[in-house]
This record gives sequence, C-alpha cells and structure tokens, in this order.
Amino acid sequence: MKHLDDIDIQTEEFAEFYDELPLWSAPFGLAMLDRVPIRAGQTILDVGAGSGFLSIELAQRCGPGTRVIAVDPWAPVARRLRRRLARLGLAGVEVVDRDAATLDLPGESVDLIVSNLGINNFENADHVLRVCHRVAKPGASLVLTTNLSGHMAEFYEVLRATLVELGQHDRVAGLEQHIAHRGTVESVSARLVSAGFRIHDFVRSGFRMRFADGTALLRHAFIRMGFMPAWKAILRDGTVAESMAKLEANLNAVAARRGELALTVPTALIEGRK
Repeated sequence: MKHLDDIDIQTEEFAEFYDELPLWSAPFGLAMLDRVPIRAGQTILDVGAGSGFLSIELAQRCGPGTRVIAVDPWAPVARRLRRRLARLGLAGVEVVDRDAATLDLPGESVDLIVSNLGINNFENADHVLRVCHRVAKPGASLVLTTNLSGHMAEFYEVLRATLVELGQHDRVAGLEQHIAHRGTVESVSARLVSAGFRIHDFVRSGFRMRFADGTALLRHAFIRMGFMPAWKAILRDGTVAESMAKLEANLNAVAARRGELALTVPTALIEGRK
C-alpha cells in the first residue's frame, strides 16, 4: 500500500471540504436532538461545536429568542461556521473559538449544555465539565454523546494480530492503552458526578460503519483524518509503510471471508442535571 498522507485539519482548505466528520457525528447528533429539551428562549451552550451541526439545528428548532453559544478552539472551522450563520441569517448563534476550559460566561447563566462527541477530544475533560457545572443554572441539563469502549473492535482485532505477525510484540501494550481510553457509560457518568452533576438518564445504542475491504477503509478521508495518526503512532518507528501494507492485506482477507468489512461503534447518550 502506498504510504497515506495525513490530512491537515488546521488549513482553510480542509474546512471548506469538511463533510466526513459531520457524517460521523450525525448518528450521535440525531440521538441528541431526539432527547434534549426543545424550548423557545433558552440559552444553550454547545461545547465542542465544530462546524455547528448541533448549534444550527438547536437554534432553528428552538426558534427566535434562543441564544446558542458554540464553543470550539478549531479556528478554521469556526470561521466557516460564521460564514454559514451569515448565509442562514441566524443571529442567535454566537461562535467562540477558544478552549471550553477557559470560558468566562457568568455563573448559572445557561439553561442547556450539549456536547456531541466533545468529551472524546477535550484535553482536560474533568476541568471542562466543572466549567459546565459552574455556568449551568440550577436544574439545567448537560447532555453528551460519546462512542464507548469496544469501538471498532473488529479493526483492532486485526491490528493486534498484525502486530504479532510482524514481531512487534512490544507495540501491543500501546495498542491496548489506545483502545482502553474509550470510556464506558459508568466511567463517563462518574466524571459528570465528580463535576457536580447528578445522572438523570442514559441511552446505549450503536451503529456500523461498512466498507468493501481494508483498502477502502484506510483510504477513507474521515479515517485518515480522525484515526490514522493514532494508529500509525502505535507502530514501531521505521516500519510504518510495511506495517500498514500488512494491515491492509489482513483487513482485505477478513473482508473476503465475510463479504465486507463492518466495524461496530457502541454509543451512549448521557444526561446529567445540576
């Protein structure tokens, strides 16, 4: 397999063709929109808003008089979101391109906090959750979605076997550590409780990502953007091209036996209340 280039997500060019990440986040976001309070006149904080899929939907569904604060440090995508809001004429959405851990909103000023997959990407998730608790009004909800431990287990089974086949036994521990960083309903709930929220409800669900074979998987733009750098970091230095080629071949063999390559993604929606 030809060595795949990583995608630089910090460029303006990336922000303009950025669609794969919203596709990935859509099942989580739709679950969120099915559960969150849809009421006029709320102040809503969207933490890890990205290009604003959830912010825009909540602003439109809750109607005029709703204030949505879309927070994300990803500057190129924040600039794109501002352009989208201008075209849509949504004056009620405020874009804040900064780390949520540094938010300076007044205490007890927010009716609803949402975070669609954001907790997976916060450098200091516990601090961000404490900030959310500070700005939440008494009785306010924090609703988050996340993928869970067991995410893409079919892929990681093949990667683990590939490392062993290549004699990279010393890299297996790093793989297991990478896999383990995905949370469980219990561990994410414990984080919310530690920040001061009480758990009101949770919903487990899941979906599949289907590919013709390993070649299609490893060339998919979202996989290259969202997962490839971490996968390459697991491999032994100086062996990336060889290891990725072997991984591709092994994934293709699995797809040939099963008729496709299907990766399961267990998910959860968790609601905490102040």
